[in-house]
Formats: sequence, structure tokens, C-alpha cells
Amino acid sequence: MLLEQKRISIRPLSDSALVVQLDKEINSIIHKNIMNLVKLIEEEPFEGFVEAVPCYNNVTIFYNPISVRRHVSHVPFKSAFEKVSASMMEYLDMLDDKMDIKNRLIEIPVVYGEEFGPDLEYVARFNNITPEKVIELHTKQDYLVYMIGFAPGFPFLGGIDKRIATPRKEKPRLSIPAGSVGIAGEQTGMYPLETPGGWQVIGKTPIELFTPKTSPPTYLQSGDKIRFIAISKDDYLAYKEPKQ
Repeated sequence: MLLEQKRISIRPLSDSALVVQLDKEINSIIHKNIMNLVKLIEEEPFEGFVEAVPCYNNVTIFYNPISVRRHVSHVPFKSAFEKVSASMMEYLDMLDDKMDIKNRLIEIPVVYGEEFGPDLEYVARFNNITPEKVIELHTKQDYLVYMIGFAPGFPFLGGIDKRIATPRKEKPRLSIPAGSVGIAGEQTGMYPLETPGGWQVIGKTPIELFTPKTSPPTYLQSGDKIRFIAISKDDYLAYKEPKQ
């Protein structure tokens, strides 16, 4: 087994789901193993498999317990959970450090500050730097999409420069526009829908992150790499104009 077995835990989430946790730490190597595990399961699914949902250092496996139990009548498993847990250990044994997931690199245009990023000035003051420096640091590196959650299509990104890390707002806003780009602690992310939220909003992207009529409905997926590109207000407005 590639991973340290003592760090791995498998626990039930419901009668039709379990969580496989690979480690307590959060880093790109653990997440790579998570994505490789998901790939193995999806390429050779066990009987009753429904869906795998990756997170920072774990993956939730949804399954149909009736289908699972239908195929264990001759095996001494007491429950569908036990059978699926055994299957997970078999997948984990198959993990290889030579396996490689090809991450998509997606550029996200962002207009920073003013009405699009009302908290840019605060983030700058909190970190004793200029707004221009905040933008420079926010756009200078690529980010890993660790997970999609909170709201449909909301990406939790790892890799933010600690020089712009800023706590969440003490009093969340009742409404944050779709496309808003924010910072919360040492995380950055984007709001796919208009929702309440406490992230420090520093900019806005014209990209639609959640389109329910498309497949998949989320623009980003766990494992993607994101690169923010600073654009002007005119560029943003031009992007939002209806296409002829």
C-alpha cells in the first residue's frame, strides 16, 4: 500500500455512504492520492457504486446498499458498509505513486476593487500592503481546487500567499453577487451564486461558475488548477455583453 495504513480511516456517513480519510493533513500530495483513488473507483466501480465526492483529505463514497448486499450473500460480511469498506481497501492497495492526474489549468479573469471588490482596501490595510500588491500576490500563482462545496460550484482553493490571508468578516453580508472573488483566512474562492457570505470580497469574475442546464453544471472540478488574470472594468463589461 502506497499510504500509511495507520493514517487511513473509513467511517460510515449514512446507510448508503461512507467516508475514506487518507490523512489528517491537507496538502497537494494527499489530494493527488484522493483524486487517484476516485479515478480507480470510477474506472472499475464496485457493484452498487453511485458517486465519489472528493474533499481536502478524504472522499465520500455513495452506494446503493441493496445492490451491494445483493452481491454479498455468499460472503461473510454483516453489512453493505463492511463490504464497501473492504472494496475501498482493495482500491487503496492499488494506488501507485506513479499514477498521475492531468490537472486542467483554467484562467479566470477578475476585475479587482471598487464596486466589484469592496473589501480590497480592507485586505490591503489588514496586511499592511497596497491594494496593487494584493492583486499582484493574488494573481502571481496557480491554485488547486481542493473541493467544490458550500454552494453549487463554489471552489475551495489552496495555495494563497499568506501575505494576503485575511479573516472572514465578523458580520457576514446578507447577499454577495455571483462571480465575487473572496478571501477567508488562508483560502480564496469564488461565489457561483448570489448568497449570504462572510468572505472578504476583492474582485469579481464574469465567468459563470454554475449553469444548471449544462453537464456538468459546475464550471470547475476538484483537482483543477486555477490562475487568476487581472482585467479592467471595460474588459469585464465587454465580456458580459450579450454575444451577437
